[in-house]
Amino acid sequence: MTDNSARVEPRILTADIPRASLNQNALRVISVLQRKGGFEAYLVGGCVRDLLLGRRPKDFDVATSAHPRQIKKLFHNGRIIGKRFRLVHVAFEGQIVETATFRRAPQRGEGDDGDLLIVDDNEFGSAGEDALRRDFTINALFLDPNRDELIDYVGGLDDLEAGVLRTIGEPRVRMAEDPVRILRAIKFATRLGFRIDDDTWDAMCSNARELERSAKPRVIEEILRLLRSGTALGAFRMMRACGALRVILPHIDEYLGPRESSDSAIHERVDSFWRLLEALDADVHAGNVPATSVCVAVLHLRLVEHGARVDARSHEGNPKDLELEAERWIEPFAVVMRLSRRDSGKAVRIIVSQRRFTQTKKGKSPLLFARSEEFQDALDLFRLRSMAWGQGWDVYEAWRDRHAEALSASPEEVERERKRGRRRGRRRRGKRTEGPSDAASTPASGDDA
Repeated sequence: MTDNSARVEPRILTADIPRASLNQNALRVISVLQRKGGFEAYLVGGCVRDLLLGRRPKDFDVATSAHPRQIKKLFHNGRIIGKRFRLVHVAFEGQIVETATFRRAPQRGEGDDGDLLIVDDNEFGSAGEDALRRDFTINALFLDPNRDELIDYVGGLDDLEAGVLRTIGEPRVRMAEDPVRILRAIKFATRLGFRIDDDTWDAMCSNARELERSAKPRVIEEILRLLRSGTALGAFRMMRACGALRVILPHIDEYLGPRESSDSAIHERVDSFWRLLEALDADVHAGNVPATSVCVAVLHLRLVEHGARVDARSHEGNPKDLELEAERWIEPFAVVMRLSRRDSGKAVRIIVSQRRFTQTKKGKSPLLFARSEEFQDALDLFRLRSMAWGQGWDVYEAWRDRHAEALSASPEEVERERKRGRRRGRRRRGKRTEGPSDAASTPASGDDA
């Protein structure tokens, strides 16, 4: 484990951060902890990093010397959560301020077998120990907004100015302690445009295999964050380069083939996969947040269509093969990653339904399709593939307008469509059960002609 026993003297500088850019609820939490409770309390982590970079923080987290029960005693609107890492959520209207007690790295006992993987992280410590146990130097900065002080125990300010991502402590040890840090390093490097320190990169590559041991809910959470980051293309390329993709998404890595292959078919597969991620990034930058089902579908779309031999542009192919192929890949992925059946099932359906946008299927109601539960996600996926392959935008816009019309349809119109669908279904079932001579003498109905 990381050695936090040595006392580290911090570098303290005057903070040049406008008060207006700070979150008022987080400031309120810090003031109560400092003035009413007499505890140390700071803004910490990503919010401090982003403020110093001139970015708008998504969350404002607080770290304090107060223990969870002491925090809870000061805030009637606080709730203690977590097992592996106990902290307090202080709830305000429309916002939660996550408030954590200073930690230190877990201490090794006599029974330890040399395994560095951290499974418990609830040993309280000082501010300096808390800084040393964090993952990267740029994420270990403290800000005291009431004293206008920046507190740096680990050289994070220098790395922030240099645009370098570096672990705190020995990189190989830190990655072995928590291999998910490999994915976090990729996330920060691509999102911030930082260079990964050479020793940190080497440790990421040598510990990639250890991701197999990480908790799957944490892994899928980081994958979804990468897909929603607006830098998914760069992140997945980096995952592939360090070997992480081969470990956590082996079926995707195998589909992409050898990195140095000269096979033109492999090049085409890789290019189409990257273009879909590039379209996803552009969509995120346009302000769209992809649903989990869309993220899962984007990961598997080309793999599924390739296996089902479906043309990516015309959607020509056997829809049953497409459904079987989608289930073949997505269902095991969902089980391993502990993804909900709702999200995985919807991912399968929106892949299968892509052909409905370009192929009018006899007997299928456009109105009911446009009002179905998965329609919006299916349309989002169609938008992404239209962006990726440069065609189908007119089809997308037509279905977008049709969706708006369908949502405004009266209950009577919807019920009429459902009745028509049931009648068509009965007729089709009747045709399957009637004999050849009966079928020949039965006139075709207007709906099925």
